[in-house]
Amino acid sequence: MRHLPTRTTRTSRRGVIGALMAGLLCAAGTTVPAVANSPAPGPAPAVTGQSGNGLALTPPMGFNNWNSTHCRAEFDESMVKGIADIFVEKGLKAAGYQYVNLDDCWAKPQRNADGELEADPQRFPNGIKAVADYVHSKGLKIGIYTSAGTKTCDSVGLPGALGHEFSDAQQFADWGIDYLKYDNCNNQGVDAKKRYTTMRDALAATGRPIVYSICEWGENKPWEWAGELGNLWRTTGDINDSWGSMLSIMKQNLPLAAAAGPGHWNDPDMLEVGNGGMTDTEYRTHFSMWSVMAAPLLIGSDLRKASAETFEILSNHEVIAVDQDLLGKQGTVLSSAGGRWVVAKEMRDGSRAVALFNETGSTQRIATTAEEVGLPKADGYTMRDLWEHKSYNTAGTLAATVPAHGTVLLRVAADGKWAAQPPAVELGLESRPLIESGRNATLTTKVTDLGRTPARKVAALLTGPSGWQLKAVSPTGSPVLPTGRSLTTRWQVTAPADATGAYDLTFKVQYRSPAGTRVSSTVPLRAHVVVAPPAGGGFLSDLPQLSAANGWGPVEKDTSNGESGAGDGNPLTIGGTVFAKGLGVHADSAVEFYTGRACEAVTAQVGVDDEKGAKGSVSFEVRADGTQVASSGVLTNAMPARPITADVSGAQVVSLVVTDGGDGVDSDHADWADLRITC
Repeated sequence: MRHLPTRTTRTSRRGVIGALMAGLLCAAGTTVPAVANSPAPGPAPAVTGQSGNGLALTPPMGFNNWNSTHCRAEFDESMVKGIADIFVEKGLKAAGYQYVNLDDCWAKPQRNADGELEADPQRFPNGIKAVADYVHSKGLKIGIYTSAGTKTCDSVGLPGALGHEFSDAQQFADWGIDYLKYDNCNNQGVDAKKRYTTMRDALAATGRPIVYSICEWGENKPWEWAGELGNLWRTTGDINDSWGSMLSIMKQNLPLAAAAGPGHWNDPDMLEVGNGGMTDTEYRTHFSMWSVMAAPLLIGSDLRKASAETFEILSNHEVIAVDQDLLGKQGTVLSSAGGRWVVAKEMRDGSRAVALFNETGSTQRIATTAEEVGLPKADGYTMRDLWEHKSYNTAGTLAATVPAHGTVLLRVAADGKWAAQPPAVELGLESRPLIESGRNATLTTKVTDLGRTPARKVAALLTGPSGWQLKAVSPTGSPVLPTGRSLTTRWQVTAPADATGAYDLTFKVQYRSPAGTRVSSTVPLRAHVVVAPPAGGGFLSDLPQLSAANGWGPVEKDTSNGESGAGDGNPLTIGGTVFAKGLGVHADSAVEFYTGRACEAVTAQVGVDDEKGAKGSVSFEVRADGTQVASSGVLTNAMPARPITADVSGAQVVSLVVTDGGDGVDSDHADWADLRITC
């Protein structure tokens, strides 16, 4: 089975057969109008969905409690009703969210004397039908959970549906259930397709329209067969609220685009937006990429506690429209070199949704063209930024400076109305903003007209935190920038003597369109105040990290990865050998160090930490300014520590990267033991 990292909570939930994957949510939503100036959509395609039940012709949208509550006592009738109320009050229902779904732990531990399921009287004192009636009274729908096994995934072992499929399905229908998430725990080794086919037939026999969510964790390649059975199927193990987990799942789901379509969707698991483990920038990427992948948009945060920013992300109508497009195409990867991803999704009106996604820990320029994303040749194009909610014209280049872990989501159309929009300008930085303490640094910005029309009266401004000195040492303005021309400005930047770590700079440009419309555009730039490495070098775990991303919990210094909490690791141990110094990580991970072109070599003993028993397979890489200079190949827990040496001469930044061994990130606890740098 595939386990996400090693979840203490999930492990207990998955009980008998380990940290198995669960957690999915769905909801079929309303369609949001297309981007302004796009061609009018044609008739909806005449489809019923491969499963044959005619449901979920767009990816389901809704809520599921698991990611925010697991089986804690707060999951109860009051919560479920409160979520339904919030859907209406906060405009989520209007945005297309429809399903309010119950996950594991809603039931009593035993069936009654008639073999029927009963609701936990503490959580749902009025029963499931009463809750369903309340949700329906709000114009919403309700979902429920069980497992295609003898018991569900909770450690208590609540009743599963194996052998009770037809009676359970009828009971769900009698309660008014509209959506079933069918998990995979305690399956007794019965063939997956057989188990999920039986429940498909049982749901059909009820005569009630019930969206069928196959939560099989991607173990038996359900994208190859589940479209004939269900409306959606999990392609991966469980997601958790971390950048590494979200990224790994996204990478597993992206190649499966051919399997998705109206009524049958790849499901990379529920949204974590708002749960607190990622930044708002990362959550916008999460929401953007799930929408481009035509994934179910299933809220996994407790909306009773959600921030205004969380509601803003979840209710972005223009991004939701990408997910809910009636053509039903999943986006495909056009490029991903150097962690600079371009993913394009064909839309029913002929436009393209284009995600420019930056996987890396530093700001990157990401670019493509209208032709490369599949649009016909045209004099100009309308380009809509779906997070800025602004439209521009472009001569064909689609480019942006994208913050670390950020995504610029565009909708681009060859619509003949491009001239009504101001020209798009690209704001860029020619080098990474790394500033050594106590020294002046020069940063070079660039403003480039991407539009078919000229940008006039262009003015650039770079600002920083209080106490920083930023001075332009070349022109900051231009009377006109024709198509493809740039304004380049050099800035002298001085950080306060006591500054250390990451700081936000803001690069802003103002200009006018040919019609005189005033336009402003801003891009955040993350500057790092860095310290030159010590003469002679030393243990890297003793030096400050420039950036760190980890697949499960934080990167640990001088201990193993452990679990999700900081400081919960164990002594670094590979093949029975204990190491005093190093870094404990979990695939996928990347840790960067500033080396200032002053170091020569990185050495380490690498391998899978013994804390995972016989599980785990990983690959270690050392990169110098983004170029791979050493690789371990795939290592498993059965292997002893392997030495790795990398020549990093002349590199400004050294990156330590761990990827999975090609079989997902289950138990991929990786140690950079005895990790040293020579300077």
